[in-house]
Amino acid sequence: MSRPAMILASASPRRRELIGQLGIPFVVEVADVDETPRPGEPPREHTIRLARDKAAKVARAHPDAWVLGADTTVVIDGRMLGKPTDADDAFAMLRTICGRWHVVFTGYCLMRLATSEEMGDCAQSDVFLRALSDAQIRGYIATGEPMDKAGAYAIQGVGAGLVQQVRGSYTNVVGLPLAEVAVLWEKIHGADAVLGKQ
Repeated sequence: MSRPAMILASASPRRRELIGQLGIPFVVEVADVDETPRPGEPPREHTIRLARDKAAKVARAHPDAWVLGADTTVVIDGRMLGKPTDADDAFAMLRTICGRWHVVFTGYCLMRLATSEEMGDCAQSDVFLRALSDAQIRGYIATGEPMDKAGAYAIQGVGAGLVQQVRGSYTNVVGLPLAEVAVLWEKIHGADAVLGKQ
């Protein structure tokens, strides 16, 4: 029997790889939404709202399908760090977070409009990056890796050499809390929907 499929409402190659690891069949349809935080919006609520907005935008075109939306942000000193706009912005972000703890939030939402079903939440992980010299930060930026990553680093790439400690979900820091998503998928499709026979 074929497994149920989902639509992943994300352009992130990291999220595609993570969903693929679960063995869930999926297709990608990118949701273009405004990711600007609302005035006074807390990071947790911000990521949950964007995950829902992304899922809803794609679900409107596919009301019978289960659509997964997600959004990740890095937070330090109460300030959200999105993707850097340029190398100088990436340098400023890394100079701020290196040698300190910061928080990674990922909101996620599974939605099926035809049955008005929606479930999701937000995962939180604490991450400590080792202290780096300015030259080391510039060397990392020169790899190009930080430029499309929230907080200007990738824990699953070269940036793994910067991360000294993670408290919470590792995959959340990559961009999607896999265990949490697996639990939701199993609630919808049964206990063997993820870990059962292919």
